[in-house]
Amino acid sequence: MPASIFEEADRLSEAAAVRERAALRTLFNCPSCGSAHVAQVLGDNGGVSYVCTACGHSWS
Repeated sequence: MPASIFEEADRLSEAAAVRERAALRTLFNCPSCGSAHVAQVLGDNGGVSYVCTACGHSWS
C-alpha cells in the first residue's frame, strides 16, 4: 500500500534533518583530531578561522 502524503512528508523531513546534522558535524569537527570542541575566531584582516580547543589545530 502506498504511503500517505503525511508519512512521505515525515520521511523527507527526517532525511533533511539527518543531512543537516551531518553537515554541522563535518563543518565544526577538527580535521586533525575529530573533536567537536571548536571555537570560531576572527583574524587580523577580518577573516574567520577556527581553532580546536582540544588539540590546538587551527584552520580557515
